[in-house]
Amino acid sequence: MMEIAYVCEWEKRPKVNHCPSIPLVCAWSCRNLIAFTSDLKNEEDDKDLSHMIHIIDTDHPWDVYSINSGHTEVISCLEWDQSGSRLLSADGEGQIKCWGMTEHLVNSWECTQSSSVDGDPIIALSWLHNGVKLALHVEKSGSTNFGEKFSWVKFSPSLTLFGGKPMEGWLAVTVSGLVNLCRLRGRVALADIAFTSGGNIVVAATDGRSSSPVQFYKVCVSVVNEKCHIDTELLPSLFMGCTTDPGRRDKYPAVTHLKFLTRENSEQVLLCASSQMGSIVECWSLRKEGLPVNNIFQHRSPMVAEKQPMILKWRILSVACGYVVLSPTSRNIALRCLWLMIILLFSGLALAFHDGSIQILHRLSLHTMGVFYGSSGSSQRVGEEPAIKRQRAGGPTLHFKALQFSWTSLALVGVDNHGKNTHLRHLLFLLEYCMVTGYDWWDVLLHAQPSMVHNLLEKLHEEYMRQNQALQQVLSTRIVAVKASLCKLSSATAARACDFHAKLLLIAISSTLKSLLRPHVLNTPDKSPGDRVSEICAKNTDTDIDKVMINLKTEEFVLDGPPLQSLQQLIQWVGDFVLYLLANLPNQGSIVRPGFGFLQDGASLGMLREMLVMIRIWGLLKPGCLPIYTATSDNQDSMFLLFCLLTKLWLCSGDESHPQDADKTLIDECCLLPSQLLVPSKDWLPINDGVITKIQSKHQLRLQFGKPYTLPGVNPNAQVEVFRSPASRRMDHLRCLHLGISPTEDSKACTRCGCVTMLRSPNKTSAMRQWEQRWIMNCLCGGLWRRIPFHTNIKTRLPENWGNVKATRISHCE
Repeated sequence: MMEIAYVCEWEKRPKVNHCPSIPLVCAWSCRNLIAFTSDLKNEEDDKDLSHMIHIIDTDHPWDVYSINSGHTEVISCLEWDQSGSRLLSADGEGQIKCWGMTEHLVNSWECTQSSSVDGDPIIALSWLHNGVKLALHVEKSGSTNFGEKFSWVKFSPSLTLFGGKPMEGWLAVTVSGLVNLCRLRGRVALADIAFTSGGNIVVAATDGRSSSPVQFYKVCVSVVNEKCHIDTELLPSLFMGCTTDPGRRDKYPAVTHLKFLTRENSEQVLLCASSQMGSIVECWSLRKEGLPVNNIFQHRSPMVAEKQPMILKWRILSVACGYVVLSPTSRNIALRCLWLMIILLFSGLALAFHDGSIQILHRLSLHTMGVFYGSSGSSQRVGEEPAIKRQRAGGPTLHFKALQFSWTSLALVGVDNHGKNTHLRHLLFLLEYCMVTGYDWWDVLLHAQPSMVHNLLEKLHEEYMRQNQALQQVLSTRIVAVKASLCKLSSATAARACDFHAKLLLIAISSTLKSLLRPHVLNTPDKSPGDRVSEICAKNTDTDIDKVMINLKTEEFVLDGPPLQSLQQLIQWVGDFVLYLLANLPNQGSIVRPGFGFLQDGASLGMLREMLVMIRIWGLLKPGCLPIYTATSDNQDSMFLLFCLLTKLWLCSGDESHPQDADKTLIDECCLLPSQLLVPSKDWLPINDGVITKIQSKHQLRLQFGKPYTLPGVNPNAQVEVFRSPASRRMDHLRCLHLGISPTEDSKACTRCGCVTMLRSPNKTSAMRQWEQRWIMNCLCGGLWRRIPFHTNIKTRLPENWGNVKATRISHCE
């Protein structure tokens, strides 16, 4: 079953400048970035075209970044690397360009490298494999051990440097059969590239005629004396099955599509042949077969009789034809394989037809698993009314020119002949896989309904706690980020999203403060100073902070003044956070309030105790680094009081399996806190204006490039405004700084959680710069950054003024 999540199109103008390029290509990265092409007409000369590349984040599709690629011919290939941060583009003149993010921003790109094969059009393009491959074992999906569900596959890189380090690069196949420096035989119309586990590259090529063989070549790349050498070896070839059938020999003269099932599976290939009357799809598999030996040789050579020689041979697995029912002109069929899930869970492939429909077929049997009708927006399950009974509307039909699955294959993007993007979703769930691989999980969230969030959180936590300590430590921040994303899908769990975002910042600050500690002597024991602080604080349950400090070596806390002074805003955040939690303890009886998740989180409360102890010791050495509190009494020791109350709360939640509620005495003491100290307001949740929280199960969204979207009559921040003060100042969530009501600095925002921070660093001290360098590529939650002028960020809080952003964004793109 497929449903439209949203449609994003260009602004309707009297004279449209954007037109689909021919061929139109698109690519979807593992970070959920989509790149697609179009041609931009010159207003003075319609024949003068600029070949554009458009890059969007799936959660903010209106924030399109358009690149004038500089290609002189139509772009024929787009290819993301395995990290999802670099993009290759190739054109009909043999020019290849590599695009990378500027300052690690998803809406700012520049050409970093280029190469060319003059006058030779590129028809296939791929990055060299880096040797990293993670397998998902569906048959062990019920296992509690991630090591059994997911395993690293032995896979050699395509090209290695000294020490076995993978070399980065790309491989291209041209229309004349040129593979970089080596020519294949004859003209090549279609080609595709796959990798073997031994580090070799397999290229499939055909001249475009179904009567000609489909050739396969093994390409070996090596580096000798800093020079690249490329060798090719001819592999077994095949003829399409339709050419050997007398009834179909002349029916499908042209091979229109050639695709390996995945980049890492060179033993299965899909072929499509078409004519004006229809199309046929064949699935082939490379197998080892015994070579028949004549009886004469068997008698003369007993070794031959005992061990039969084996050869590689292509065998056809399945055939699907007769697609003339859907389209009398199905030459424009778009065949795309599931990039990852075709061999894991979904096991299918998508076919787009000229009438706007999409069919999902099983990858081996090629049986129809589902049908989607683009013109009507409806979908059909197997067994429902067949497609032949549909009545086509008059006039030109809207059909898809390019299709691309996300890396988890839970979402499908299609670019139609009017230049729109449509996302289709499948009913699959791969959160654990995204956690282990680091892939972005936006397309997985498409399938999580608000009623499912609570159960998903509990199950995810249970599976995480069953892993060994080493794996838990590796995934500790990633699972918190996944939980925060899930909680934003439901208003009932929005408060828990606040807690998870606070926990991410808490973990980051704790590791930073502990990294400042230095051992007193060089021959240190196996434990670091930070580990000793954690061990001592965990064993010592005294509520007196000074008695806990006695067991620590103060020599390890001796630091210069500037580092501590520069980190004062982070230290202040920790102090304010502890005060906020304790002061609101009497009101934390409901799960819908922020902070509830910390009441029974012994690990987080213990982390806060450790940081208060470290801050206390540093305060004795440098009083200027202490958090500032507004107390009603001059004799009030604020740190002593907060540590005492925090320790009592920590003792109540010491046993995570059976946590206890805070006793009445502790609650009474916390009730007095607002009369002793001024409790600050907390800016809990970053604003996230992405479409993932707006997508509804039965209503597709209609979006427009360059124009942010809000649901009619709905405040997009209605859920989070209850956690903010009425006139809250803008926050730099990474530096924990208040930027004022009307900040003027340019900023960047996280595409996943909406965390905002200044683009340029105002700090010059090394300690704070080290903190900022940790988040220069990714946010706390692991999301990518996108540039936002701060006047735009202000208007995200006032939806009625969002239209003002349009003119600036479009003029910038064009």
